[in-house]
Amino acid sequence: MKNIKDYNLEELKQELIDIGEKKFRAEQIFKWLYVEKIKSFDEMTNLSLELREKLKEQYTICNFGIIKKQESKDGTKKYLFDTLDGNAIETVLMQYHYGYSICVSSQIGCKMGCKFCASTGIKFARNLTSGEIVEQILAVEQDTGIKISNVVFMGIGEPLDNYDNVINAIHIINNPKGLNIGARHISISTSGLVPKIYQLADENIQCTLSISLHASNNKKRSEMMPVNNSYPIEELMKACKYYIEKTNRRISFEYALAKDSNDNLEDAKELTKLLKGMLCHVNLIPINKIENGVYTKATNTNILNFRDFLNEHRNCCYY
Repeated sequence: MKNIKDYNLEELKQELIDIGEKKFRAEQIFKWLYVEKIKSFDEMTNLSLELREKLKEQYTICNFGIIKKQESKDGTKKYLFDTLDGNAIETVLMQYHYGYSICVSSQIGCKMGCKFCASTGIKFARNLTSGEIVEQILAVEQDTGIKISNVVFMGIGEPLDNYDNVINAIHIINNPKGLNIGARHISISTSGLVPKIYQLADENIQCTLSISLHASNNKKRSEMMPVNNSYPIEELMKACKYYIEKTNRRISFEYALAKDSNDNLEDAKELTKLLKGMLCHVNLIPINKIENGVYTKATNTNILNFRDFLNEHRNCCYY
C-alpha cells in the first residue's frame, strides 16, 4: 500500500478526489499528520468512520521504530531507525542557541564513495521516499517532545542523487499547514552533482546549498571524492555561480582539513583564488578519521593558519 506521508498537500488533495472524497479533507489529514503527529487513521476523529476505513484500505502511515538511541555530553542525540523493510538509517538531533537542528538521511547507503566519509562503508540499498525523509523529523519530535526548527540534508546518502523525493520532502516540511519549517532553515548538502545543482537553482526554493568541496584542485579532490572525475571543479564552480545568480543565495562550501593533504597555506591560497568574488562562505571541518580511512585530522596549527588566511582574505569561515 501507499505511504500517505509520501504526498505533498496538492498531491494529497488529488488523491482524495481520486477516491471520491472532497479535497478539503486533505488539509485535515495534513494537520493530523504534521501538527498533531498522530500515528493511526483511527486518531483522525474529525473524519467520518467510512473515510477512515477507506484510508486504511488504501494507505499506510509510516511510523519508524527506534532501534538505538545515543546521547553525547553536549546533548546531541543519534538515532538508528528501523525503516520497516529490514534496513536502518541514522538521524541526528543537535541543539544550538537558535533552536534544534536535525540531520536527516536521504538514502539507505551511498554511491558516492568519498574516501573520508563513514557512509562509504554502507552499501547502497535504495532511495528513501519523501515520507520516510519527513518521518525522521516526526519520529524525533515525537520521541523528544521538542519542535525542530532547522533541517539539514547531510546524513547518509547523496540528497541530489534522490532528487525528486528530497524536493517533495522539502515541500512537505516547508508547508505552513504541515511542519511549517521555513525554506531558509533547510540546507541541502551535495558532493557536487552538477546537473542537479542547475535543476535545484531553477526550483526557486530558498533553501541553503552546501557543497562538499574539500580540495581546490582536481587532483586532490578526485583522490578524496570520486564524483570529481565526473564533474570536475571547473564544471562545479560554473554550476555554483549559476545557482548564486539564479537564487541570490549564498553557498556554503564544506572543507574538511586532512593532515598532509589539503591543509597547508598553498591550499588556502588556491581556495581563496577559486572562490574569489563568489557569494559564499567556507565551513572548515577538522576531519574525523574513519575505520580503514587514509585521512587523519590536520594539526591545530595548520587548522588555525588555514582559518586565519581565509579570514584575512574575507572568506567567512567557522571552526
